[in-house]
Amino acid sequence: MRGAQSAHIDELVRAAAERSSRRDVIIHDSWVRCVDEHKLDPSVLREARIVTQGQFREHRDAMDEFLHTARFGVETLYRQVSGLGYVLLLTDANGVTVDFMGDPTFDNNCRKAGLYLGADWNETHAGTCAVGTCIIAGEALTVHQTDHFDATHIPLTCTAAPIYDPSGAMAAVLDISALRSPEPKTSQFLAQQLVISFAHKIETANLLNRFRHEWILRLASCPEFADVDPDVVIAVDGSGRIIGVNNRARILLQQEAPKTDVLTPPRALYISDIFECTVDDFPFYVHSRPSEQRGLRLRRSGRTLFGHALPPPPKKTAGPAQRERPLPAGLAALAGEDDAMRNVLSRAAKLVNTQMGLLIHGETGTGKEHLTKALHNVSPRVGKPFIAVNCAALPEGLIESELFGHEAGSFTGAKAKGKKGLVLEANGGTLFLDEIGDMPLTSQTRLLRVLAERELTPVGATRPVPVDIRVIAATHRDLVDLIKSGKFREDLYFRLSGAVLKLPPLRDRLDFDWLVDKMVAERRAQSGRTFTLSPAALARMRQYDWPGNIRELINALDYACAIAEGDLIQLDDLPERIVSGDHGDKKMPDSAEDLLADLRRNRWNVSQVARLRGVDRTTIHRQIRRHGLMTFKLPD
Repeated sequence: MRGAQSAHIDELVRAAAERSSRRDVIIHDSWVRCVDEHKLDPSVLREARIVTQGQFREHRDAMDEFLHTARFGVETLYRQVSGLGYVLLLTDANGVTVDFMGDPTFDNNCRKAGLYLGADWNETHAGTCAVGTCIIAGEALTVHQTDHFDATHIPLTCTAAPIYDPSGAMAAVLDISALRSPEPKTSQFLAQQLVISFAHKIETANLLNRFRHEWILRLASCPEFADVDPDVVIAVDGSGRIIGVNNRARILLQQEAPKTDVLTPPRALYISDIFECTVDDFPFYVHSRPSEQRGLRLRRSGRTLFGHALPPPPKKTAGPAQRERPLPAGLAALAGEDDAMRNVLSRAAKLVNTQMGLLIHGETGTGKEHLTKALHNVSPRVGKPFIAVNCAALPEGLIESELFGHEAGSFTGAKAKGKKGLVLEANGGTLFLDEIGDMPLTSQTRLLRVLAERELTPVGATRPVPVDIRVIAATHRDLVDLIKSGKFREDLYFRLSGAVLKLPPLRDRLDFDWLVDKMVAERRAQSGRTFTLSPAALARMRQYDWPGNIRELINALDYACAIAEGDLIQLDDLPERIVSGDHGDKKMPDSAEDLLADLRRNRWNVSQVARLRGVDRTTIHRQIRRHGLMTFKLPD
């Protein structure tokens, strides 16, 4: 390897001095640029640059919506190339890797080579490389082995394609790379075509998502592909102005209107400037007409393309009832009049039909599994399996076989007929991974592979099995802290946390009375008795801190109903911890302290405090009861 590196460095020095080389023009120009503009020394071997966790979050958060749109295309491409030894990188327009898919068993080698989350492949410091050089060249390319400027990267073959946003600016770069490959660069020709194809699909999906409320014109050079796989996609507003394009459309428009910046003011470009039609003609190009009858003639070149016009959805006049979509009944049943909880449920309802990872944070007993079951029951997966796994309760030595299954006789103690495993048990449905922060690192690695490849290989098996599951994870622990201490995989965290919901603790919920009434009613229905709570019992429950949250509340009511001599639950029927007022190290929530301060400043005038806070008087009364603030009121 050292001999190859020395020869490579010598070639770079000659190329920079003589301004010529045997390399492709793009590679040669990049080498010269690295020496002249980036001031990189060919003889210096550089380690991969990985941005800090804070910087990584900034880069990733800036691309959040795009990443959600690109997810399906990225996963599909990786499934097609992973068996050939490739890893996949998606970077932002600066070259920072914001998504990564690869075989977790090669993590150390990939990280060392810079094929990992947070790796910065900008050409200014990485030298000639697929991502960095693609950003500057603006086109798809392969940087193969000794094409790389930095001799550290000689073993790599990397193929990248740009992804443009609807305005024509570069949004991202899609890259597949391998640590080993055949020597001829031509071995990567098909890889390049595949990356180009998926970059185009992701780019078009992003355009369609961005302009889903406008006219979309899809065009192909032959009628047979106009509806199936259009090359050119253009977004047009109601006036006929072109407001978004994919890159192939941008190239076409530059050819047809060469002296016009496609989407740059002050001169707007209209569809009638390019085609012999106006936006008013678009209804004639809908799917119901035969594709060969949907030809659009280009004004400048005279060529005919075949189109498919997608109309915008009909505009609705939003009345008061339409502005806020009602929650599905299964989710609405989880909360009363508590704004924080209702906000969580509203966000959850919007995620019901998505495949993105979902992570639920909350203290122990806040109802994470109840929320997950409710999401499953209002989703298209209802009727399919719901499998809940407590990662903290599984024995570490058996967790892999329990989760991923095993073949008969694959290890000592294995079942004679083998075991299907909980992941496959959930196939078609939802897999709920509770206390995900307690999962061992080795199991995290296997889970990451399942999520990336949508298939698993049971212990002792030789062939992978496809899986179709929605994974929802939950934890009461700070996973970011676990990542910093090396106890949780960062890439798994980002795979699971496509969306994050945080459940409030019971002590902060303003619908406490509603929850108690609901649970007492359930126990009345189960027992046939007419349970009610005495004022003293309810008052003490309101004041209690509930460190065990809803789970502790359920247990307390079950206990009280069991020992109550009649149907009226007295204070002494509650568990001793609640009766004695043992709140542990209870601290009044900040919101309660602020309310108490407002009440004292306004001499406990509830109407005045409600006006100051912009809420109803009943809300203030409910908050006073919930936090037990009446105990702080001095007698008149």
